[in-house]
Amino acid sequence: MRSAAVAATAVSLALLVTACGGGEKSDGEGKGAGKEAAPSASATSSAPAAKALSAAELEKLLVEQADLPGHQVQKAKPADVVPADAISTDKPTCKPLADAMSFVSTGKPGATATRKAIELPKTEGATASPEEALGALAAPVTSVTLGSYEGQGAQEAFASLKTAGTDCAGGFTLIGGGEKTKILKVAPETLAAGEESLAWTVTTDVDGEPFVTKLVVLRQGNTLATFSTLSFGGTVKALPKTIVDAQVAKLG
Repeated sequence: MRSAAVAATAVSLALLVTACGGGEKSDGEGKGAGKEAAPSASATSSAPAAKALSAAELEKLLVEQADLPGHQVQKAKPADVVPADAISTDKPTCKPLADAMSFVSTGKPGATATRKAIELPKTEGATASPEEALGALAAPVTSVTLGSYEGQGAQEAFASLKTAGTDCAGGFTLIGGGEKTKILKVAPETLAAGEESLAWTVTTDVDGEPFVTKLVVLRQGNTLATFSTLSFGGTVKALPKTIVDAQVAKLG
């Protein structure tokens, strides 16, 4: 917990895996790094052409404080916004996963918007005990990113994530913020949400110790919603289903 917490306070939450620390300085990107994975045949081709929403329209669709009792919901700060070209991987097909873990909408969205939801620990009385304070530090933090796409962009982005989840299950190296971070394993989870959805447990190497996070991606029409959950305690035990359900309800 100490190494994860120290690293996370030193780096912006915007780069999930880099914020976890334990990376080595990059002397260059891997061959083919930064390229998008080609969409798989599972991308829907028969859906009607769609027009991307604006950032202002997406902001209205994002979960708010009133939607999530028991959470503190915050708007993204400028430091939380990461350019897609600032993230790369040693395996080109893993780039969509690296984007999702770094709060970047995969592919070429017309607009994006982000929220951060922190699960509030239950405390007894007005003053938190040391144990409760420790629990607050380890509370799950979920970044929610919406991306809206033209035409079949959302279906193509979702298909590239599906391919990445399979091709990169054994791990890959994420390069961001001048750091290389080793992703050890990407294990699939089961979750039904939106028109189609994907979920994984992601294990990262942090100073030789496993740092476990959760990742969820769902598509609703031409909008892609990404949920990336971490805990400074080093392990997230459950998918952010409450947040996912609230966001799906807002998307309609």
